[in-house]
Amino acid sequence: FNDYIFNNIALTALSASEREKIPNYSQSQLRKACNNLRLTDTQADNGLGSEIAEILLYAIMKEHYNALPAVPKIYYKQNPNMYAFGADSVHIVLGDDTFSIWYGEAKFYNRIDKEQLKTVANSVHNSLKTAKIRKENSIITDLRELDIELGNDARKDIIFSLLDSKTSIDKLKPLLHIPIMVLYECDLTASQTELTDDYKNELKKLQLENAKSYFSIQDEICTDIFKYADITFHLIYFPVPDKKKVVDIFTKNAKFYRESVQ
Repeated sequence: FNDYIFNNIALTALSASEREKIPNYSQSQLRKACNNLRLTDTQADNGLGSEIAEILLYAIMKEHYNALPAVPKIYYKQNPNMYAFGADSVHIVLGDDTFSIWYGEAKFYNRIDKEQLKTVANSVHNSLKTAKIRKENSIITDLRELDIELGNDARKDIIFSLLDSKTSIDKLKPLLHIPIMVLYECDLTASQTELTDDYKNELKKLQLENAKSYFSIQDEICTDIFKYADITFHLIYFPVPDKKKVVDIFTKNAKFYRESVQ
């Protein structure tokens, strides 16, 4: 799991131009990427683990949705000890004749309960406010990231026109997707020694129950969001057996690469 995280860390911790210059998975790429991480002593639910969830979301967006990273959020923090502002991920997904815009949320929790789900839903609600969407749009248009990623794609002008501050947000909402990554410590997963069908079926049952609970909370919180029904949401539950162990190994590896920069 940690190898997978580090194999994808550059998607959000390096700029597009740096990713082009430095070979994938190289020591140089890892050193530069880790230098942008927020490595603190806190192990709280809203602490270091959140960046692991952000990196995992960028990886899933690339491998599952074939998405282009429009803003590498960890890279564009003002300093490594700060949290990334706004959406935790920003992507464009290109179809044959269409495209969609993705603003993601990523959390890493010690558990899943009603209060945690309410926290996620409030965060999503905040991200859907017109001012927040316009801010994310302006970040995309101000940076060169998406311009580099799209290259000579014929849809580039249309995409940037939709993101323009003069364009109504209402036109964007049918194209707006919100992936919600909830990385969490799972007692069921911790009790397993192999990936059996019984375990997978039980996990699916638990996650379906959590998904129903989550969307009932989000739907209630987002009643004031205009054209809410036009937006597409993707809930991604990802269980780990031990959050502290995942965070500790990640921190140890990241500090090793960061210190090698000095």
